[in-house]
Amino acid sequence: MNAGSGGGEAAEQCRCGAGSAGPACCFLHEFGQEFRMGSFDWDLLTGRMTMDEGALNVFDMEPGAYDGDPAVLSSRVLPDEGRRLDTLVAQALKDGSDHYGAYFRIRTRAGAQRWTHTQGLVRRDETGRPVRIVGIVRDASEELTESAARLGLDEGRRQRTSVVEGTTAALAHARTVQDIIDLLNDSQGLEHFGAASLVMGLLEAGRIHLVAEGPDGAFVPGTRFTRVDEPYPMSEVIRTLRPRFIESPEDFAASYPTLWPHISGLGITSAAYLPLIAQARPIGALGLLYSGDRTGFSADERNLLVALGSSIAQSLQRAMLYEQEHDLAEGLQQAMLPRRIPDVPGAQIAVRYRSARLGQDIGGDWYDIIQLPGGRVGAVIGDVQGHDTHAAAVMGQLRIVLRAYAAEGHTPATVMARASVFLHELDTERFATCTYAEADPATGLVQIVRAGHVDPLVQDPDGTSRRLPVDGGLPLGLSAEFARLDYPVTTVELDPGQTLLLYTDGLVEKPGADLDEGLQWLSSLVKRGPRDLQELADHLCDVVEERGGEDDVAILLLRREGVHPQPGGRLQQHVGQNDPEALSSARHMIRAAVRAWGAGSRSDEIELVADELMTNALMHTDGGAIVTLRMLPGPERRLRVEVEDRSSALPRRREAGEAGVSGRGLLLVDRISDLWGVEPRGGGKCVWCEFVTETPGE
Repeated sequence: MNAGSGGGEAAEQCRCGAGSAGPACCFLHEFGQEFRMGSFDWDLLTGRMTMDEGALNVFDMEPGAYDGDPAVLSSRVLPDEGRRLDTLVAQALKDGSDHYGAYFRIRTRAGAQRWTHTQGLVRRDETGRPVRIVGIVRDASEELTESAARLGLDEGRRQRTSVVEGTTAALAHARTVQDIIDLLNDSQGLEHFGAASLVMGLLEAGRIHLVAEGPDGAFVPGTRFTRVDEPYPMSEVIRTLRPRFIESPEDFAASYPTLWPHISGLGITSAAYLPLIAQARPIGALGLLYSGDRTGFSADERNLLVALGSSIAQSLQRAMLYEQEHDLAEGLQQAMLPRRIPDVPGAQIAVRYRSARLGQDIGGDWYDIIQLPGGRVGAVIGDVQGHDTHAAAVMGQLRIVLRAYAAEGHTPATVMARASVFLHELDTERFATCTYAEADPATGLVQIVRAGHVDPLVQDPDGTSRRLPVDGGLPLGLSAEFARLDYPVTTVELDPGQTLLLYTDGLVEKPGADLDEGLQWLSSLVKRGPRDLQELADHLCDVVEERGGEDDVAILLLRREGVHPQPGGRLQQHVGQNDPEALSSARHMIRAAVRAWGAGSRSDEIELVADELMTNALMHTDGGAIVTLRMLPGPERRLRVEVEDRSSALPRRREAGEAGVSGRGLLLVDRISDLWGVEPRGGGKCVWCEFVTETPGE
């Protein structure tokens, strides 16, 4: 072959027809079969390697299974040995050497390991470039001297010790039982252990559940679940709490006649079954099965395997305890979250909760949907400080009191303030962040109060989203401790198709990034996400799951559909004295309600009268006012405005003089509204007025 001529010389052809040059070729073909020796010819320019029958026999490879590609041989060479051999050949080609030699191990089709030796002669062209390697491979199992065998034994002991140490280190990072199973079932796990097959079972209610086996095809039908009193090796080591070392196939067949017929075809020659013991009680068993030339176990090997079993048992117990504690906390939290999300006319709602499997335990994240009178709905998202069952328990109590305060009809600011006082009085040394939004889907009006929580987002119908800045107060608990219970209310309008996104900080917090970057990432994620609300919620959770994290995530999405308002609609706003933002928010609410409830033709009149009543309450009373708007059922559609204050002094209408600057308020109310009146309310009073907005049939 021209590529392997080594500088233009014609390659001498052997009379045996194998194509190898040199007088040793025919000797190899005549005696190679007896001595397990063969030759190869590797064309470095084409990458093809010719192997004679003797060489294929050394690698225990059928002639038809080899196509001339050297990579096919890698399946026989042990991985570490193959890397070492590749490095040796590459170095010889690089440094100008004309030959190399090395011992390495291969694995036969039966799984046995065999020492092999190779020698190669490097041929180069006139420029010194290597173009061809010819050489021999031979079985070197019996030629190792006693000293070399002893060195190999020491090396084997070192490797086995390293396996135990490496496995123990890997197990230290395993958090769940499945992590340990995956580690043992790893494609390279069996090779690390030096075993041909591996099985592991866990003790569950008096039965052994087989949870790991390898390689594929090694599973024995009918042994997925077995009893402790059955005649199987794993059952025996669990009963006796002692390891069982099986020295030979005969020992296996005699000791376990029920199991042996099912695994005899795997070429098993020895086995080690180890009880997995934690705190003096068995939790399972591990079986390592060996094949090939190996039989028996030295004292060192037994000690190392027992140490391996102990390490696996400790990791399993730690993982089981972790999963039990996590499941307990998760169950506690799930029990405290609402079981059912109510249907809200005029709105779509999606909620999700994802627990942090990577965290220590579970946190106090929660969401809630509260149905309120008049078709309104309260949306709550919050996060109690900490990641433990205590946080979950505090979360459950907070959720209940927030729901109770909202259902009593308190304004959003009052709901938040009372919840803060409640948490402070629990004396838990915990605080909580929270956002409470009270929405009327009919009008799109949303009143939002924030207690140390992250700002919500608003998504437009086209998918784009933006941060919604919300004035906030201190977290719940802290605001009561520092006597700062004033929570400003932010009022916004949701147009039909717009979505309010409430979430806990676990959704936007990323290692090494600040909150603004997290919010930008979330906005981009929402824009690329699906338009369907439930699919969008799933999408957000899936992305968080892929990204991982050490915090829980709660998500609440509320989308306004925009239905026609029904009679009985009701909105309420507290207006504190010296609080211009609250007054502005109340005016905003009135305008939105008038427009949404179909009273647009009288909007100016209603806004003027409502503003007059609010101004009177703030100027002439103490403690602020509560403004309520409602649609009254009946033959006529009437919009009622109520302004309640704490003063029991009833207002009176009086005539203002020509130069008077006051006295016209109630006169204005009387002239513009269709009906008005005053009624006592506990320690205060309520001034109300009504407007006919539409008569049926008009």
